[in-house]
Formats: sequence, structure tokens, C-alpha cells
Amino acid sequence: MRIYGQRQLKTLSGQETRPTAARVREAVFNIWQGTIPNCRWLDLCAGTGSMGAEALCRGASLVVGIEKWAKACAIIQQNWEQVASPEQEFQVLQGDVVKRLKTLAGQKFDRIYFDPPYASNLYQPVLDAIAQYQLLDENGELAVEHSPNNWVSKPISSLEICQEKVYGNTALTFYRPCTD
Repeated sequence: MRIYGQRQLKTLSGQETRPTAARVREAVFNIWQGTIPNCRWLDLCAGTGSMGAEALCRGASLVVGIEKWAKACAIIQQNWEQVASPEQEFQVLQGDVVKRLKTLAGQKFDRIYFDPPYASNLYQPVLDAIAQYQLLDENGELAVEHSPNNWVSKPISSLEICQEKVYGNTALTFYRPCTD
């Protein structure tokens, strides 16, 4: 897999992770163009870490990834070490995403990318946890990757949908903090 600047990333064999398609990755970074340098990025269900690696390549100052699978965490660590500059910080956290989000309470992220297995029951608990722990900066945005066929967006306290995009069999729903 290649990312920004034609950098090659390591991937896992098998079907344990589903890397975000190149065109979806490119679309996300085009939508968020100009907001990545010096941002604080949170990569949820990080897989091989391609989204976080891309954020590092584009100048994010901090990238935190959460991934359940230990083998994937090792690959993410290697990929991020390969692309990060000395002034950038990154951290890979292994474990259940909802439980790990609680450990981040008090931190703020400018950009959050959430890409769980499409058939999982993680969507609502993770979105609720992001809102509960106030992880999204007041000027931040959250992108949720999902299937366009099985997605029903539900109200989330303190977050509102600001745009939705579909790219073939992948859809993205973007949230921002409510401006009451």
C-alpha cells in the first residue's frame, strides 16, 4: 500500500483488517485540505494505520491510534515510525476502542477518523464516547467510514452531521460539534 509521497506501508495478510481504499483516503484529505498541518489526529480502529500515516506525512503534530488486534498494532507502530519526523508525536494503543477512549478523556483532537468493521456494533458506543469525553475540539471534525447500505445516523449529543459522501461501497459521514 502506498500513501502520500509514494511511501510504501506494511500491511497484514488475510482479512483481519480492511485498509481504507486509496480513493477514499485521498477524498478525506482533500476535504480536510489545509487543516492537517499541526493538527491532533485520532485514528480509531486503525487497522494498518494508513490514515494516521497519511496524517503524519501531511504534517499532523500528534497522531494517536487505537486498534484491538496486537499484530496490527505492531504494523502501525512500524509504519508510523517510518513516516514520522522527529518533531511529530504518535502513540499506538491496543485494546477495546470504547474502553481506550475513556483513557483519552481530557484530550482534544482536531480530526478524528473512525473506521470499524462495517458489520460491528461499535458505531453508536464509540460516537457516544467521543461526545461524552469531549474528545473533538470545538473547531474539529470527525469522519465515520461505513457501508452506504446499512447506515442509519442517529442523534449524538453535542455532535451534528455536517456532510455525507459516498464512494462506491464506502460512505463517509462527517460530524462537528454542535454550535448552539
